[in-house]
Amino acid sequence: MKLNAPNILTLLRVLSVPAIVIILLTDFRGREITGFLIFLFASLTDMIDGFLARRKQMITVFGQLLDPIADKLLIASALICFVERGVVPAWMAVIIIGREIAVTGFRAIASSRGHAIPASFMGKVKMVLEVVTLCLLILGPDILGKLYRLSRLGLWLIIIAAVASAVEYYVRFGPAILSKDP
Repeated sequence: MKLNAPNILTLLRVLSVPAIVIILLTDFRGREITGFLIFLFASLTDMIDGFLARRKQMITVFGQLLDPIADKLLIASALICFVERGVVPAWMAVIIIGREIAVTGFRAIASSRGHAIPASFMGKVKMVLEVVTLCLLILGPDILGKLYRLSRLGLWLIIIAAVASAVEYYVRFGPAILSKDP
């Protein structure tokens, strides 16, 4: 395993997950700002590591495997914490996390059959919506006031983008991938 800068950033994202969980589930003064900064840092590592890997030609198998797992851990952990706190309805978290598992499984099947499925535009939109909405939820109504209402809209937009991108992956790649014998 080669630890280059993009892979280190991905590992930092994974290592930030326990900190985010502890912060989101513990009441203390400054929790919102601390959680926001760590979550934002972790989210930015996703953007930076991909940029560096492509720009500096530092793409590794380790990075290709760990990066999407790190993304899913970050988003799923925050969603589960918000379900625990009664901030996000469980059914919404199940749809969002379920979509991630389904698309990851679909990509694994594709990979085993020699196909690489790149992230779609809608998949990237979904990720941006997740990061922005989770940042709003972390900051909470005490800091955001009426702007906090945007987090509700954000959750609905994530659901729409999650379902739309999953359907898009299946429509674009499903027939070619699923018609092949294993």
